Amino acid sequence: MSESIIIAETGKGSVSAVTAELVSAAIALGTSPTVVVPCTDASMADNAGYDGVSRTIAVKGACFENYDAASWASAIDAAAPSGIIIAAATPQSKDIAARIAAKRNLSVVQDVVSIDGMNLTSPIYSGKAMQTVAISGDSVISVRANVFPAASSAAANVSVVDQSGDVSTAVQEIMARASARLDVSEANIIVSGGRGMGSPENFSHLEKLADVIGAAVGASRAAVDTWDDIPHSMQVGQTGKTVNPNLYIAVGISGAIQHLAGMRSSKYIVAINKDADAPIFAHADYGIVATWEEALPVLESELSSMMS
Repeated sequence: MSESIIIAETGKGSVSAVTAELVSAAIALGTSPTVVVPCTDASMADNAGYDGVSRTIAVKGACFENYDAASWASAIDAAAPSGIIIAAATPQSKDIAARIAAKRNLSVVQDVVSIDGMNLTSPIYSGKAMQTVAISGDSVISVRANVFPAASSAAANVSVVDQSGDVSTAVQEIMARASARLDVSEANIIVSGGRGMGSPENFSHLEKLADVIGAAVGASRAAVDTWDDIPHSMQVGQTGKTVNPNLYIAVGISGAIQHLAGMRSSKYIVAINKDADAPIFAHADYGIVATWEEALPVLESELSSMMS
């Protein structure tokens, strides 16, 4: 059986849930997975044990205090054994995966959504078509969240590799690796707002709804371009993040092709827009023609009752 190396997705000082999905992807490839956990505290790796994983490597280093692509890739590459590298298809991990592929002179396949033996399927042309490629040896792949089932947790057999003396320390004042909220790229439920929200202050209403149902908050490109207070890290779309949640709630979003390219594969889409002719309704499983002021309080109230 060939080997695979899973780069654990981390955030807020812990191993993210999507890592368990990467284990299932590795097993679907027919490989024996090892999990590599980038960290500043090796105890984080204690929570990175899964059924089917024989070994967990805690790669400890000062460079992991803040995200710096070059130092992270160097540290992980030095500690990870040879094999198929598997990472989550988040912007950060796709960056690291590509850098490790370059260091090891390996082919890279991004945004994998299906695995059949050694055949990998991923979307192309902004999700308008799918391509299937076959790998025959070591390579690097990134896998979208919410595609594979999560592997069950198990006791971790942890070994520690200390890279603190081998890798230059990242610049201390760059943005911390974890955002305050769940990242849209790995969320199972997403509530997104567009320019129809009227102002960035009104996104607080989306955050209240997101808190009720455990969702991430996203935004359209129009919202990001219009308001400086809405960061690019929230953007869903062709030039933002591609997501694949079970539920996507679009509020005040018209449904331009650029946005649809990033969320059309959502399993269930709910659209709220005061314009009955908005293109988003053609792609929604359920549409509500109303202003966000009318719809969100009722939706929040009903969902709060269901969740209590």
